[in-house]
Parts: sequence; structure tokens; C-alpha cells
Amino acid sequence: MSISTRDQAAQAAAALTAELAKVIIGQGQVVEETLISLAAGGHALLEGVPGLAKTLLISTLASATSLSFNRIQFTPDLMPSDITGTEVIREDKTTGSRDLAFIPGPIFASVILADEINRTPPKTQAALLEAMQERQVSTGGQRRPLPAPFFVLATQNPIEQEGTYPLPEAQLDRFLLKITVGYPGEEDELEIIRRTTGNKAPKASPILSGEDLLSIQALVRDTPIADGVARFALALVRATRPVALGGHKDISTLLRWGAGPRAGQSLVLAGKARATIRGRGFVSLDDIRAVAKPVLRHRLQPGYEAEARGMLSDAIIDKLLATVTLPAADLEQDRAVAAATA
Repeated sequence: MSISTRDQAAQAAAALTAELAKVIIGQGQVVEETLISLAAGGHALLEGVPGLAKTLLISTLASATSLSFNRIQFTPDLMPSDITGTEVIREDKTTGSRDLAFIPGPIFASVILADEINRTPPKTQAALLEAMQERQVSTGGQRRPLPAPFFVLATQNPIEQEGTYPLPEAQLDRFLLKITVGYPGEEDELEIIRRTTGNKAPKASPILSGEDLLSIQALVRDTPIADGVARFALALVRATRPVALGGHKDISTLLRWGAGPRAGQSLVLAGKARATIRGRGFVSLDDIRAVAKPVLRHRLQPGYEAEARGMLSDAIIDKLLATVTLPAADLEQDRAVAAATA
């Protein structure tokens, strides 16, 4: 499949969603947010209680995109070299000479499932930082590029904290989206029981290549965004900071710290990705609102006042979206731009 237009990108996203539906039942929002992350070329952190098919979703996605795939099961004894690879002494049996040879680790694949990423100590978690940000690994004094496209899709369990190591904020910020995986609906759960207790196990077939995904990512980057929409994304981010730094008094008092510049970049990029996989050539305010929670929930830390009220990050983001508005002139301009580019 050659993808050069947004209509083709939307068709590819719909076909990929249909292929995933052969294995993954329900979870439509989770699937869409995962596809947004792929289209944007970003990494995603999936959080949910055990048994909600987080791991299955990621492995099925790799199968449906014909990308190389490795699963890394994070454990307390996992070492950085277990992820990135290591150098070993190799002997030529003919000449008896020896040299160092690099044995690539599982990070050298296009789709990396970092399963239960909070189960391993910070030293090993940090081994992913360079790979996630720079798409390369530095070992033995050499920089080794990772394949393109490259995605880290990590999972973690929010309820079992014994023996876990919460991800540092600097690493959380590398994830474009934090996707919350909730319980399925009653009918979906019944269908899950039916499908998974028989002899037939449905499988996804590869329908997209790495080149297709790279083409979609290029379309995402080329998607225009009106100044007013970009300003709205910026206003959301700045409202979370201290009042002295431009924050909104009703929001910043609920937080220990606000979102950094990467949050604004992520809002715009995820908004562009959402517009592209829906076949639109412009970013709307609704795109920014739709991606606000997965973009911001891991970049905000509720403060004492929010904790006293029982407010989690999602509740604060709801308040943020209800509080931050744009001048009417900006909104009128955005509608004009949207009509002209539709």
C-alpha cells in the first residue's frame, strides 16, 4: 500500500483498526490513541489492571504492521545490557585472533513492548531514555542507530506497588501519550469470554509496512495548524504552571508542578495525528481537546489541595478544559481556516 494522501492514511487507519478488532474486543478509544501515537511517531505508556489485554494489543499491533517486534519483560534483576546489548570477545578459530563483537539486545526492533516497565530499577529504566529520545544506543564508544520506524509501547499496573519503581518524571515525559486502559463493557466482556475459551485463536494479518507508517508520519508533520488552535494548546499548558509564570489561579493551585514545553509540542503533534488518521487536512480545537488527557495526565502531579478533594490528573484536566478559552476573534479565524482547508 502506497500512502501519499490523508484519505489513504484514514483508510489505512480504518483497515488497521478492523484488523486489530479480530483479536482485541472493544477498547475503541485505547486503540485510537495507540494509533495516534504510531502516526505521530511517539511512544505510549499503557496503564491498566491485569487482564485487560494491554500486552495482547501491542503484540497484535506489531503483527498487523509487519514490523519487527521484541518483548522485554522487566524484572528487578534486569540489567541495562540485557536491553541494549553487549560486547563479547570473539575468536577466529582459523587464525586464533580475537576481537570484540557487539551482540544487539532486544531494543533493536521497530516495536518494543516494555512489559511492566515499573518492575525494574531506575538504572535499567534509564537504558531506554537514549533509545526513546534519540533513536539510537551508545555502547562500546559507538552510536548504533535503531530501526525506523521505532516505537516503545510500555505497560504498567497501577494498583500493585510492592516491588515496583515508579518511572522518573524525565522518562515519563518521553512518552507522547499515557493511555488508560479501563474495564470492557458487559457485552464486550461476554464476547471476550466466548472467543478466548474455544479452540480457535484469531490472529491479525500484516496489512501495513514500515514504509507505510513512515509515510503517514510525514503526512502528520505536514498537517497545518491554525495559530489560534496552536495558541489554545499553549494556553492549556501554561495554565498548569505557577501563577507568577502565567498559570491560571484555579488550576495551578491544584498542582505540585505544571507541564513543560514538550507537553505543548505533544498536544499539537497528537492533534495533527488524530486529524490525519481521520482524513482531515487541518487540526481542530476538538482534536486538541481529545488528546489533552493522554498527553497531559502523566505530565501533571496533583498537589495537596487536589488530593484533599480526591482529584486525580484526569479530573484536573477536565477542569482545565472547562476553564481555558480563547478570544472570539481566534475562534472565528479558526473556523475560517477549517472551512478553507476542508
